[in-house]
Amino acid sequence: MKTIIFIGTNKSGSSREALKTAERLGYFTVVFTQNKKQIKQRKEYTEVHEMIYVDMNDLTKMKEEINKLLLRGKDIKTIVSFIDSYVYIASILCEEYCHNYSSPTANKIMEDKLETRLFLKDQPYTPKFLIINPNEPFSLETMDFAFPVMVKFPKSTGSKDVLFASDSRQLEKQLADLQEKNPDEMIIIEEYIEGDQYLVEALVYKSKIHIAGIMEQEITKGERFIITGYGVLAKAPTEIKKEIEDVLKSVVLQLDIKDGALHLELRRTNNGWKLIEINPRISGGAMNSMLQAAFGFNLVEETLKLYLGKTPSLVKKCSNYVFTQYVIVSNKGTLEKITGKNKALKSPGVVEVYVKPKKGTVLTPPLSMGHRYAYVIAAAESMAEAKKLAKSAANKITFHLNSSKTKTTPD
Repeated sequence: MKTIIFIGTNKSGSSREALKTAERLGYFTVVFTQNKKQIKQRKEYTEVHEMIYVDMNDLTKMKEEINKLLLRGKDIKTIVSFIDSYVYIASILCEEYCHNYSSPTANKIMEDKLETRLFLKDQPYTPKFLIINPNEPFSLETMDFAFPVMVKFPKSTGSKDVLFASDSRQLEKQLADLQEKNPDEMIIIEEYIEGDQYLVEALVYKSKIHIAGIMEQEITKGERFIITGYGVLAKAPTEIKKEIEDVLKSVVLQLDIKDGALHLELRRTNNGWKLIEINPRISGGAMNSMLQAAFGFNLVEETLKLYLGKTPSLVKKCSNYVFTQYVIVSNKGTLEKITGKNKALKSPGVVEVYVKPKKGTVLTPPLSMGHRYAYVIAAAESMAEAKKLAKSAANKITFHLNSSKTKTTPD
């Protein structure tokens, strides 16, 4: 039986969409997970034909499970991951057990923020940075760039362990907090980049770059920088498109990517574009849905085709401006009920509404992207209209925490 093994999945978002797509395409779907909650909720993953509990930090254990599947006659066509931290492991396993249509070395670099910075350190789009080794005292004299700065672990994901420091006193505190949390981990300090932030989704097939979408990002700054709005540009301004293409081409060339999926987060500054982050996969959350609403293709499906050795196609079937508004909470509490979802869904221009938490869940102001609790996707003929429709609909959603109401959408 034609089989695809997925290394990890989230309960929603692009990784879950990949599973549903694989089943729809007729593949036997296997998920490796070390999430005990997913095992308990196994029946909710109806598109997963087999879920295997395994330590995903143990390559030998995973190989044992793959060998068991082979002995049972499973014809493994590819091994993939749409999850942070597992793309490289998946590509290594794929290299051993089936034809690998990805770039393992590039995946390894892109998964690690430090390796990315070091590999691209001579490029004009790389911010200034320095590295603090474990147990190494920090001296301001080693920092050749000005405040404010960002402080982060090399393998932080979803804005976790990514901290802002406006001065030396705050920097010392942030360093102490991270070193206490993980004393054996290196820390990156890098200049804070001012400017509008964009995200670009792309596929590389036989060394040719195909841009799936360019998005403007809205960022809410609380204890962390959380992206709460995405605007998919039906038609990006010519200058911006050209400049983003130039950075993307350089990254793909430097990393020698022949085939694969990736996304870049970039900031446009007075001194050119700066690379904030790069990841070897489609973005999570609502990304696949918003691109489908904008252009009519399914990026997850086309990514799977690429990894199966087939030709991906990003031909646009429509061209809409799309805005996705995420919903966060401003105070902590236990969720009693949610109101307004149906009203939001029936609002003009709304394509999709998703609400994640269930009654009894403890909600908290965002410390990571995982603390975004709902989203609304709206489409229109202009970005201004799509944004207005999405925000208006999102404002109809209310989380009732304990005995209070908490409205959550940024203006």
